[in-house]
Amino acid sequence: MSVRVVRRSLAAGLPLAVLATVCVAGTATGAPDGHGRPERQARVTGTAVLGDVPLGRFSNGLLPGTVPDDRGVKLGGIGSDIYPAERPGEFWTVTDRGPNGQIKVGGKKRRTFPVPGFNPSIVKVRVSGKHLRVVDAIPVTTRSGAPVTGLSNQSGRDEAPYTYDASTPLEYNPDGLDTEGIVRAADGSFWLVDEYGPSLVHVSPRGRVLTRYVPRGLDLAGADYPVVEALPGVLLHRKINRGFEGLALLPGGDLVIAVQSPLSLPDQGAGESSRNVRLLRFSTKKQAVTAEYAYRFDPVDVVDPGEDDTSELKISSVVALGGNDLLVEERTDRAARLHRVTLPRDRGILGSAWDDPTTSPSYEQLGDPAAAGVPVLRKSLVVDLGKVPGVPGKIEGVAVTGRDTVAVINDNDFGMTDGPEAFDAAGRLVDSGIRTSVTQIKLPRPLRG
Repeated sequence: MSVRVVRRSLAAGLPLAVLATVCVAGTATGAPDGHGRPERQARVTGTAVLGDVPLGRFSNGLLPGTVPDDRGVKLGGIGSDIYPAERPGEFWTVTDRGPNGQIKVGGKKRRTFPVPGFNPSIVKVRVSGKHLRVVDAIPVTTRSGAPVTGLSNQSGRDEAPYTYDASTPLEYNPDGLDTEGIVRAADGSFWLVDEYGPSLVHVSPRGRVLTRYVPRGLDLAGADYPVVEALPGVLLHRKINRGFEGLALLPGGDLVIAVQSPLSLPDQGAGESSRNVRLLRFSTKKQAVTAEYAYRFDPVDVVDPGEDDTSELKISSVVALGGNDLLVEERTDRAARLHRVTLPRDRGILGSAWDDPTTSPSYEQLGDPAAAGVPVLRKSLVVDLGKVPGVPGKIEGVAVTGRDTVAVINDNDFGMTDGPEAFDAAGRLVDSGIRTSVTQIKLPRPLRG
């Protein structure tokens, strides 16, 4: 039977992918806990892997005719985030902007979009033993129902888009979204975050963009959906390709948004060497930011032993634990650590001098923010995923599945790599072999009491 990605078939549970992987299980032992007993360690209890689904078949099943040539790319990139669905073992995930890479031309890197017709989608998956199956998919569309695409928004601010071989420029698209975090509200609508704006995007249960909230002063013109400048203007200084990535839904309905990396204040060099990032609290009732929190990364060689480039640090996931408690993921592409933080009731640094781009030194330049009077969030380590056998690299999504269990998902970048070698002489993808997987982990102690 030919596999077609249509909503009815997906809802009926027809498998799009069947590919097994080794399930890593067993208890790891560590140092004694002070009573002569081995300290309990986190362990992987199961891994489910997505198989090979042609990207064109997937995309055209949702939005017919959008992908005339997928260049041999398979469905992937759904690991930008993961959020529990209604049934145990099912999750909502979201793709990013689609297959993309970088190729140097004349000594400068160009951003390539090998499948420019690809459209970001919300994808519901089910863990079925060692297999990860797609059971539903919702394309993100504009107010008129057109694809948003994942193409860059603005010339001069976003990376210029090019064809797969970096030879031909593509058109910018103000509707384009580089979607990352996802949560689902009680009314069935979705909230997503985006790297470009950076922006917060409210999406209907059927995938239409209801509102895109962007920083003040962005001046995004021509979008086929409402654009509201409701976020602090300082976010205009986000590093390219490092806008919003993590998103959490608090019990009362507020959202917490994480900037992936330090802002480039006062310049790119300061951001590259900084360990100071920002979290925002957004009231869905007021449609406004109500707090901004200062968060400080651990040193990069603590997160990822052997790594010495601070710019590799990122926040890719934030997860609500109940009340005002969060899990925050600090990561590089090879390792990740989960910390618990408790959000205070105040406004943090919102509206302070640290939101003024002319402040010198900037918040990003502070070597000890607390000493400068900045209220940095306190954190405690929950688990170092880099020390858990069986956890893949580039974990971008985390979901809490029980008192002492989590599920994590990796971003396989659609099997793409950078450089001209990413495609063969016929223009077909040379796949990296990295698969999308959902890994289930039992923690050494409960997350909740």
